[in-house]
Amino acid sequence: MLIDLHLHEMKYSSDSKITLQEIIDRAKMLGLDGICITNHDNNFIRDEIEEYSRRNDFLIIAGAEILTKEGDVLTFVRERVHIPDNTIGVNELMDFIDEKKGVGISAHPFRNNNRGLGDNIRNVYNRLSGVEAFNGSTFLHHNLYGLAMAKEFGIPCTGGSDAHVIDKVGVFATYFEDNIRDEVDFIEALKSKRFYPAMLKNNKYEIIDMFE
Repeated sequence: MLIDLHLHEMKYSSDSKITLQEIIDRAKMLGLDGICITNHDNNFIRDEIEEYSRRNDFLIIAGAEILTKEGDVLTFVRERVHIPDNTIGVNELMDFIDEKKGVGISAHPFRNNNRGLGDNIRNVYNRLSGVEAFNGSTFLHHNLYGLAMAKEFGIPCTGGSDAHVIDKVGVFATYFEDNIRDEVDFIEALKSKRFYPAMLKNNKYEIIDMFE
């Protein structure tokens, strides 16, 4: 299954210019099997995705992009979350994620806006389920720094568009070997580490296996 793991919609991410329905329509047109809405600081969209998922016959997962004191972490837990910017350390966030039996992914770790974990990954690498080494809103060379860090510590890589505008949706995604039906399957699939980043090229997705 192909899922874009990092998207922002405008209702709960004030810097986004796209609605959830626009994201769904674009993702389905591209051939994606699902999307993750990871709004800043909260996953409040989770209260609405069941209706959208049913109406569109499409998998939608609610996560949150949490800005810790060390950098952003894509956070997936099975309950409502709201953690304002810079109010929590990364280890404290990982404690929360572990308590809730969720997963955390280092988002755009070396982006030049100082929102990535960067070298702080060295302190939490064994607690992360993935490193977003292919982020559609990050310069290629900064993505490659994240890839190098992931390879150094043997952490699986994910892909996500980090889209805030419609044209960015789906430029990167993550291919899962497992079938994912819901949030429970999704979290277990990330824990299994049976996934690879994928890139949209010539209107088709190509899987990127950087550990071959």
